[in-house]
Amino acid sequence: MKISVVGTGYVGLVTGACFSDAGHEVMCIDNNPKKIEMLHRGEMPIYEPGLEEIVKRNVEAGRLKFSTSVKEGTEFAEVIFIAVGTPPGPGGEANMTYVEQVGREVAENMTSYRLLVEKSTVPAKTSEHLKRTVLKYLRADTDFDVASNPEFLREGTAIPDATNPDRVVVGVESKRAGDLLEEIYKPILAKGGGKFLRMNVTSAELTKHASNSFLAMKISFINAVSRICELAGADVEQVAQGMGLDPRIGPRFLKAGVGYGGSCFPKDVDAFVRLADALGNEFTLLKEVQKINKTQREHVMKKIKQELWVVQDKRIAIFGLAFKPETDDVREAPSLYFVPELQAMKAKLRAWDPIAEGKFKEIHPDLETVPDLYECAKDADLVLILTEWDAVKNIDLAKLKSVMACPVIVDGRNTFDPATVRAAGFTYHSIGRA
Repeated sequence: MKISVVGTGYVGLVTGACFSDAGHEVMCIDNNPKKIEMLHRGEMPIYEPGLEEIVKRNVEAGRLKFSTSVKEGTEFAEVIFIAVGTPPGPGGEANMTYVEQVGREVAENMTSYRLLVEKSTVPAKTSEHLKRTVLKYLRADTDFDVASNPEFLREGTAIPDATNPDRVVVGVESKRAGDLLEEIYKPILAKGGGKFLRMNVTSAELTKHASNSFLAMKISFINAVSRICELAGADVEQVAQGMGLDPRIGPRFLKAGVGYGGSCFPKDVDAFVRLADALGNEFTLLKEVQKINKTQREHVMKKIKQELWVVQDKRIAIFGLAFKPETDDVREAPSLYFVPELQAMKAKLRAWDPIAEGKFKEIHPDLETVPDLYECAKDADLVLILTEWDAVKNIDLAKLKSVMACPVIVDGRNTFDPATVRAAGFTYHSIGRA
């Protein structure tokens, strides 16, 4: 089947590449010519493990191509996935400018039936606005459908998530639209056995926000528990293990830390709260989730201040800038809170991140970064761990201690066993472990 995917970010490029790997003919479209030029050269505009190999393989096979033209993509394919950005506005509401723009361009160029599929995370009722946009700018008397197919990709594992999904959710208004989407996913689901779920469009739109908000709630819950553990003398990891063995709860997303970040959880929780407010039903539970996530970072900052007493002129080594390992994404990363806060206190900062350094320095070009962990920690008064990269987990503690001015670690990811680190001669502060 011929498919167009508009947007070549984390969702669009992964989706298009994996559709082509399943045997479909795919055109990925982006209005940023630099991105398309990179892809034509075989270079990836984003980092995702395994993505470069899949893109190159399918370009060589002739199943994957790139363009800057929505018009070309509309003429090419019957099914058009919209995977453009929906960044949060000043009040947390999703900015739908790019979605509306794609809908308008498709409408102006379609001459026969097209299925427009919302792949971007969008608020409930977006399909109604998108449908009105298409009707307003449609130049030919032709049928069309608008559907929702929310993505459940995790950065760092997006390829296996796309090629072996546990479920595919589609919201449709017609049998024709549902059958087209089922045909697209048939070769993917045949390999892994995930479920194909048809529902109405608004329910599909809400499913993504509800799923991510629930996971964010689990993270904030265990972070709130971690503070009780510190005060009571308990170990949050032991508590989480005891909770997670209950099949009604499960162990995933019960790891205490410095708070959630990234492009999905903060934005989706904000958007869900805004939607509830707009509908006149205040979502107080999610507002508390947001509050806990914000104050968790402040809680870790308090540990730094208490340990250093005077922060000014202290050298702090930051291990990790990305919001999680195996990605270069720094959107809403905890580092975006700690770096400017510590700079404002006139600390001397040096950071290490094997992938996200470049993206972070686009925002904070004044931050000193180095390619080696031990160089980063040289003469440091404190090491702050914000991303649990494998290189951090496997660091030589004796060597780390030897290069530091003071052997102090504030671990925002509970990377190490406390007894082991303290036995190596460190003062060690972690999350929820007395």
